[in-house]
Amino acid sequence: MEQQTIDAPGLAQMQHWTRVIGLAQQRILERSADLVERAMRFRSLEAHPNLEKIAEIQAQMANRSMALWEQFLARAGGSEGGEGEAPSQADLDRRFADPRWRDNPVFDLIRQIYLLASEFLLQLAENVDGLDSREKEKLRFVTQRFVEASSPSNFPFTNPLVIERTIETRGENLLTGLEHLLADIDRGQLTHTDGSAFELGRNIATTPGKVVHETPLYQLIQYAPATPDVMATPLLIFPPWINRFYILDLNPQKSFVKWAVDQGLTVFMVSWKSADAGMADVGLDDYVLRGQVDAIDVVRSLLGVPAVHAVGYCVAGTVLSATLALLAARGEADKVASATFFTTQVDFSQAGDLNLFVDDEQIALIESLVTEGFLDGRYLAATFNLLRGQDLIWNYVVNNYLLGNDYPQFDLLYWNGDTTNLPARWHRAYLTDFYRDNRLVQPGGLVVDGTPIDLSRVETPSYVQAGIEDHIAPACSVWKIMDHFTGPRRFVLAGSGHIAGVVNPPAAGKYQYWTSEAAHGDFDAFRAHAKETRGSWWPDWIAWLKGLDPTRVAASGARIPGEGALPAIEDAPGRYVRQR
Repeated sequence: MEQQTIDAPGLAQMQHWTRVIGLAQQRILERSADLVERAMRFRSLEAHPNLEKIAEIQAQMANRSMALWEQFLARAGGSEGGEGEAPSQADLDRRFADPRWRDNPVFDLIRQIYLLASEFLLQLAENVDGLDSREKEKLRFVTQRFVEASSPSNFPFTNPLVIERTIETRGENLLTGLEHLLADIDRGQLTHTDGSAFELGRNIATTPGKVVHETPLYQLIQYAPATPDVMATPLLIFPPWINRFYILDLNPQKSFVKWAVDQGLTVFMVSWKSADAGMADVGLDDYVLRGQVDAIDVVRSLLGVPAVHAVGYCVAGTVLSATLALLAARGEADKVASATFFTTQVDFSQAGDLNLFVDDEQIALIESLVTEGFLDGRYLAATFNLLRGQDLIWNYVVNNYLLGNDYPQFDLLYWNGDTTNLPARWHRAYLTDFYRDNRLVQPGGLVVDGTPIDLSRVETPSYVQAGIEDHIAPACSVWKIMDHFTGPRRFVLAGSGHIAGVVNPPAAGKYQYWTSEAAHGDFDAFRAHAKETRGSWWPDWIAWLKGLDPTRVAASGARIPGEGALPAIEDAPGRYVRQR
């Protein structure tokens, strides 16, 4: 079908657009006044706008808005002023990447008014004095979320792509989008991908293995060896219980599990049970003792080995640090030969935007969402999506609801929407004890099974991985493990963020990582001296692991799932990962 175009306005329309630009400028001023008023409520009379700076910003914005208007008039009159200028950073915004946002002067004006207003609002948020650092961050966060939500790309009559699609399809796109919207309302969750395209055990989470141990809290998966001999010390992975474990086993090309097996590791994976009413009272002791310590002891006993290499991802890494501290206090530290931490925080003093969700008001709100002793994982998924609202919310609002596009088939997005419920007691304790009160790094601040724990007693060799673009566990926050542990530590900064920074197979040839063989006092010093290496950090990790103990044994007997003292219960990935 021939593409529809929207002509530039004629002279008869100029009065209309003069009124539009005037109203737009008025809305900017009204919104800025409202924002300042809201900001002042944070600390009553202590919070106040920096009137001198705001007046300066208003003058700058007035001049720039007049320049926009003059540019619009020139284009409407047939001039192409500004042609040949290099694109600004704002012009590279993915929301407005389509040339139709610039080719048509009306939509170019709408786009630029929005970008100008957004800049104005964000600058106003920066110029409210009398707020402490936490309140200032909250004001920035709320303002940024408002700016994202109010983008003209998110509305059908201010988005040229939606208008053209509506003309081309005679409105069928909006009907399809309505069907998508109603289906998402029924699910209580924004859909990112075509879920019917994926099936656990068929084209996702496909690494061969067996469930060999099961408790009310977790299933233990043992993967089949792929080499004639294997490293003597097995690998035990603790994924976060706020997500499904198969982020580390998406497909054979991306799977960390398969890659680790191919390197000659005997790999075990913990698959946590999604919380139900029977897990209402599950807490830190359960995840440490009946989760991690139990799994460590089961693997050691099954294979007849003194220790395991442990991996903890995100929150599971946080709890792994508590497990290591408990084992050290009990004189059992040698049960873990090494610990690897993927994007893990133990010190939450610089924990990023998630810290904005752990004041008393936010915790009370979360508790109001609890039913039958557990928190529905969809609420937590919505929070994480909000941290990257443009990428994980509004992008899909436009594509799914306004353009009526078919859902893409993307395994990572399927995993992202596969939510897990959380025990209410544990989730509240995690927010208060770890995020809000930062008790994990206080010697004796937390007690596990009657034993006060102290991270400074952890001497286990540790590999600490962070993502340079991580918005959930900022790299500077992950670094703090280096400040609290006292054993051998290696810090690796990976390209990308919380997921892609971890799941980066060498064959993909993507991103990079930074390392430094020298000791550094803080994260900034590490960044200043670290050496960049192109590609995946996985080879660096396996080299580090082999350097601890290169001993290998035959891949036979108990090294084969189900052929040792623990018979196979069922095929991987098991039924816990399928429970909702």
